[in-house]
Amino acid sequence: MHKRAIIIDDERLARNELKKLLGEYPEIEVVDEAANVDEGIQKIEAQNPDLIFLDIQMPGKTGFDLLRELNRTPEVIFTTAYDEYALRAFEVNALDYLLKPIEPKRLADAIHKLEEEDAAEETEITASVNKSILSESDQVFVKDGERCWFVKLSEIRLFESVGNYAKVYFGPNKPLILKSLNALEERLDEKVFFRANRKHIVNLRMIEKVEPYFNGGLLLEIHGGDKIEVSRRQAVKFKEMMSL
Repeated sequence: MHKRAIIIDDERLARNELKKLLGEYPEIEVVDEAANVDEGIQKIEAQNPDLIFLDIQMPGKTGFDLLRELNRTPEVIFTTAYDEYALRAFEVNALDYLLKPIEPKRLADAIHKLEEEDAAEETEITASVNKSILSESDQVFVKDGERCWFVKLSEIRLFESVGNYAKVYFGPNKPLILKSLNALEERLDEKVFFRANRKHIVNLRMIEKVEPYFNGGLLLEIHGGDKIEVSRRQAVKFKEMMSL
């Protein structure tokens, strides 16, 4: 594996520290660096890197603004001092998320992920399709107003359609994200997330009780107490999936 990388961070010390840590990894060649979003975009367009290490909080524009402005997105590893900083769920499939000060072990994990992605792409012709499906161990960014989370998919028990938005249920939180259930369904693993009806996608691992319901439907009780009706058509599919 050989990756050409650009570090984009407004703090010179942070860039230097990351470069020093990356010195342990000859397979990652830092070809350039940038101190803000506009400079970062110029450098990415000029160098066409395989990978960017991207700070989120920078003066003027954020790392998310940079990703929105790019025509072609390289692989992304976020670097940030903000534990709960986040971007729109599922919009950016970041490879990893490193908290500053960056720990050598976490960097090693991120590089390992890069290697795994490369290996998967080499051995699997359908990787380009499968890459867009998120596994339950993937972490996604959820932002609702000023509040932000970085949450594992396995911790999300329910998605509920609210107009053009989806309400995401995890722990005590229920933020809204600008995504339709159909768009979410395309990205979620159907073995874990089940479309119960027009308005709900449930995490199968979070179901605590199943009861018969009207007209051949089912009623699911989800961890946390929410009760979700499964339409008759989906109940047939649900029973097939759940039977031995």
